[in-house]
Amino acid sequence: MKTTHHSEYLKLSSVFIKPVENAFVSNEVINDQWFNLNYLSKPDFELAVKEYEVFRNCLNNEKIKLIHFPLDKGLKIDSIYCRDASIATNYGMIICNMGKAGRKNEPRSQRQFYEENDMLVLGEIKSPGTLEGGDVAWIDESTLAVGHTYRTNEDGILQLKGLLEPKGIEIIVVELPHYKGNSDVFHLMSIFSPVDKDLAVIYSALMPIKFRNELIKRGFKFVEVSDDEFESMACNVLALAPRKCLIVEGNPKTQNKLLKAGCIVSTYEGENISLKGGGGPTCLTRPIIRTY
Repeated sequence: MKTTHHSEYLKLSSVFIKPVENAFVSNEVINDQWFNLNYLSKPDFELAVKEYEVFRNCLNNEKIKLIHFPLDKGLKIDSIYCRDASIATNYGMIICNMGKAGRKNEPRSQRQFYEENDMLVLGEIKSPGTLEGGDVAWIDESTLAVGHTYRTNEDGILQLKGLLEPKGIEIIVVELPHYKGNSDVFHLMSIFSPVDKDLAVIYSALMPIKFRNELIKRGFKFVEVSDDEFESMACNVLALAPRKCLIVEGNPKTQNKLLKAGCIVSTYEGENISLKGGGGPTCLTRPIIRTY
């Protein structure tokens, strides 16, 4: 059995998560923070705990090793979306620099945790560069796509290239549109989720033609998300293994398309842990090791 950090779709073996109790902490903390962090509405702590338990069980059912990021009082409730503060590579972790000001302390906290657990750190994105993990997706073992967005800027992308291109990694820059502006959560993985070596869930309406054509050239087929299911996060799909998918409940059209494409689909109710804060199952996880 071989292992890699350079995949979004192989069998998920180990993953970091940030449980509700360690991120949302309490209803009082949520009350203080949700509005200024641009949540759609206020999450309910008790309901969030119940939703997260279902989400976590979906991972436990696959016998995935779950490692919990600890409570850190210097962080805010957005830290539940733990993908964004770092990137996993075969050469060590890359520590991000958040484009959202309210999340600036998350990379520092994750770096400390990695170092305490003897995990190698390859490098760190430094100001004025910004880079968030939701803008980064492995296409294959040696190709990484990175979205140029309001959360990930040109300087951050240049620093990422400086860390990975000397290792032989091709970086494909995806120029994303303004969409709802700089206060919205709009990452590359909002419109692109690989679920196998040749299958991806995409939202074509917001996908650059150049990137879409590049995926076709590389042999990808698409599960196209409809307009009415984009806002309910149908395009944010976590692959637990090739064509084994985890998505937020309430996206029956996309679920049926995935089934027709030969996928196995699990769902979780994500009103409080996903929809209100704009973070689906890929955002709730920092995948570390995948096996093949």
